[in-house]
Amino acid sequence: MIILANLTNLDEIAFLFEEYRAFYKQEPDPIGAREFLKARIQSNESVIYGFKEENQLIGFTQLYPSYSSTRMKRIWILNDLFVLPEHRGKGISKKLIDAAKELAISTNAAGLLLETAKTNDIGNSLYPATGFHLESDTNFYWWTAPGS
Repeated sequence: MIILANLTNLDEIAFLFEEYRAFYKQEPDPIGAREFLKARIQSNESVIYGFKEENQLIGFTQLYPSYSSTRMKRIWILNDLFVLPEHRGKGISKKLIDAAKELAISTNAAGLLLETAKTNDIGNSLYPATGFHLESDTNFYWWTAPGS
């Protein structure tokens, strides 16, 4: 079942968020993760969906709003998607992506944008299977701020 994250399920979401961060080899910071998510929820700066099975949260996705000047519409950045390893292969990621698509439709957005590592074999097969296409005519650049 898809649920919307809020302050009452913050601890469950924060646990999954830390597992997600560990997947990307980030240093553990459970207090920082909880505070980060709490601030996003309280400020309405992101939309976080969770997937519950048998009263346990086992997956989540987090989306951030942005805008496309050329399309003159909102876009949603599907920034995070994670399912606990023991629950993968059950279609949970697809259900979370479907919830993200519904958000885009209900907010009259132009679409969803996401980034994943070239080495993320699971994601790189999942995203095309759910209707995403790889943009091959653009370059993605990143600038790191000093001290980050």
